Amino acid sequence: MEILEITKRIQELKKQKNAIILAHYYQNPEVQAVADYIGDSYQLSKIAKANTASVIIFCGVHFMAETAKILSPHKKVILPVKNAGCSMADSISYENLLKFKHENPNYIIIGYVNTSAIVKTLCDVCVTSSNAIKIINHYKKMGKKIMYVPDQNLAKYVNYLNQNNPTIDFWDGECYIHHNLTVDELARQKTFHPNAKVILHPEARLDLLQKADFIGSTKEMLDYVKKSDATEFIVGTEEGIRYCLEKDNPTKKFYMLSPKLVCGTMKMTKLIDVENALLEQGNRYEEIKLDQETIELAGKALNKMLELSE
Repeated sequence: MEILEITKRIQELKKQKNAIILAHYYQNPEVQAVADYIGDSYQLSKIAKANTASVIIFCGVHFMAETAKILSPHKKVILPVKNAGCSMADSISYENLLKFKHENPNYIIIGYVNTSAIVKTLCDVCVTSSNAIKIINHYKKMGKKIMYVPDQNLAKYVNYLNQNNPTIDFWDGECYIHHNLTVDELARQKTFHPNAKVILHPEARLDLLQKADFIGSTKEMLDYVKKSDATEFIVGTEEGIRYCLEKDNPTKKFYMLSPKLVCGTMKMTKLIDVENALLEQGNRYEEIKLDQETIELAGKALNKMLELSE
């Protein structure tokens, strides 16, 4: 009953505030259920930019809300839980990347969207897990030296796909949720579900990726399952994806590769936090505020991604 009551209040507040609620695929099911749009971080930021709402409640982690603010600087962007961060984004600092740029001025810096706004200001272009390979290869064909930040696993996967070409350099960062998945865990799941297709996010380690039936972004994994004739899937990404997987594919079965596929910061946001964010009350929420220089410089990297993704 409490969930229904909070949901009703949220729907009323959205109308009053001319607000939209965006939720990442890894959010709690009840938060996804109340959202106007569910998606990955950059997909949601593009929706925020195109939407006529004046207030954006971004149910995700800090760098995602910052990306929405960069693309929609004149809109109010609110993160329901200000302490919802990302260990991968935290693995690279502005100071360390600036030092690298000064020491290596001939490098193209390609930054994963999973980075802070201030780090994006040092990047030549941003990428997502769905367009990283295409954009990295664009610069490789130009003969550019590339530093990819901060996810080592996606970079290693790209290097694996391009075995006959010079490799790209990469930062020593990772998403612990995906990085900690093991081949042994997959073997165990295959013992129980031998006919299940294995779908993995490219943030997983290469030895595991080599055993996948499909590798792709969260959205690409969802699309693959929809189109597949298979009825069983072993899923190697954060367990929040099950909400959309089961909703869109009620006759198919899903098995999480590991019981550890839970991102604590993604799960911080509760329904009451969404309501409080709309009311702008309490001490958990944060309105995202960025200075004009950060918006402009980080925006260049994001817009370059859009250009190269066409």
